[in-house]
Amino acid sequence: MKVKGILGAVALVTVGILFGALLVSGFGLVRPGWADINLGAANPPVNLDADATSFSKAFIEVAEKVTPTIVQINVVAERDNPHNDFFFFPFDDKLPKEQQGSGSGIIISDDGYILTNNHVVEKATKVSVGLSDRRTFTAKVVGTDPLTDLAVIKIDAENLTAAYLGDSDNLKVGQWVMAIGNPLSLSSTVTAGIVSAIGRGQLGLIRDTYGVENFIQTDAVINPGNSGGAMVDLSGAVVGINSAIATQGTGTYIGYGFAIPINLAKNVAKEIIAYGKVNRGYIGVSIREVNDALAKSLGMDKPRGIIIDNVVAGGAASETDLTAGDIILSIDGKEVNQPNELQSYVASKSAGTAINLKIFRDGKEIDRKITLKARDEDSTTKPVMQKDEEGAKKDSKSSTVSFESIGMTVKNLSEKDKESFKVSTGILISKVESFSKAEDQRLGSGLIIVEADKKKVSDVSAFEKIVDSKKGKAVLLKVQDKDGNSRFVGLEIPE
Repeated sequence: MKVKGILGAVALVTVGILFGALLVSGFGLVRPGWADINLGAANPPVNLDADATSFSKAFIEVAEKVTPTIVQINVVAERDNPHNDFFFFPFDDKLPKEQQGSGSGIIISDDGYILTNNHVVEKATKVSVGLSDRRTFTAKVVGTDPLTDLAVIKIDAENLTAAYLGDSDNLKVGQWVMAIGNPLSLSSTVTAGIVSAIGRGQLGLIRDTYGVENFIQTDAVINPGNSGGAMVDLSGAVVGINSAIATQGTGTYIGYGFAIPINLAKNVAKEIIAYGKVNRGYIGVSIREVNDALAKSLGMDKPRGIIIDNVVAGGAASETDLTAGDIILSIDGKEVNQPNELQSYVASKSAGTAINLKIFRDGKEIDRKITLKARDEDSTTKPVMQKDEEGAKKDSKSSTVSFESIGMTVKNLSEKDKESFKVSTGILISKVESFSKAEDQRLGSGLIIVEADKKKVSDVSAFEKIVDSKKGKAVLLKVQDKDGNSRFVGLEIPE
């Protein structure tokens, strides 16, 4: 009996233990307490060092400090957007005469002046501004500058937090920047990236002969509504005004955004606040970059500077000895190698300002001082006519010459050609071969060669002699179209 009793007690204990274990392991019947639940690993996979933590903190601090200086701008504006897919106003032909749009702006004074893009408030009939503290104000447009796509608006407010405007001349490619604005109606959005390029021009964003395109390119995400917002560096300084995006018809970001340098914007803003418009000065020249072939034809050691294709009649340059074919190397000591570099610098100067140019001419460097003039809105870019030193000559016997090595055929001008092009001498390009040296320099049929090696070209025979003398080198050509527009071309002549 005792043995049976002991065995029975052991059996009961065993069954109890098993049953308790089953209850604890649960079948889901018994749940752990909140304090007993531990999720994920015990430690992060990487322990950030002080440098990494500080780097992250820089973005956080900039976002906190700069966001209150950025405003949301809502407008009611007339339809029609000249910037098409690049800018935020996606006007639809089916919409009525007015449409709502939105963008961003930067507070630049504590009494309510706000810097934004011209295309944000262009043709606006009503403008309202929303601050980061949720207050809203009606704004008035103080002035606009379509040539730089900048504008200043004003709200009736005091003691606002103004942004710190930095120095865009010190920007470097690869530098971290942040874009702060109100994209897609999402207020106070911050994105980050690097400066992908500086001095971007020829994007076709400002469709005016005198338009200034000298953009900072970034891969920080910019979308519709970011226009007029701030591009800032990691000190929180505004270095650019976000203005455009690269897109292919979607109207949204696909890789790059573009910002107007703040140094240009500051000068424009001051002019607008002081005078209601920009009293900009102009040199009065049409210019182009110097490529390798052109540099060789001019006897330069390497491509540098920008060439003057034409001097505008009545402009500042026309009152000096500057002439077509001169190379501008620097302005006020600042080296220039792209047309938009010169345009951007001059755009920051008022009419009446004197500037100093370093010019390359006939193998020598010379200095010239020019006083900028205001542009006559009714004037045209008609070039100053150069005197024909040789005078008009009778047509040579009709002939045509082909230059296989450069892929170009030329012929003598008929009297009808001379009358049509308004020239007394020259030869007509009648054919240019595909993938040839001539095509590489954008020469094409229908252009007139009026000069070669800085000599007037009377007929194809004279041109052939000049080309033969330049074998293994490059020849400088001056070509003209039917509208009277001329430019210089450097053309390499094979041995």
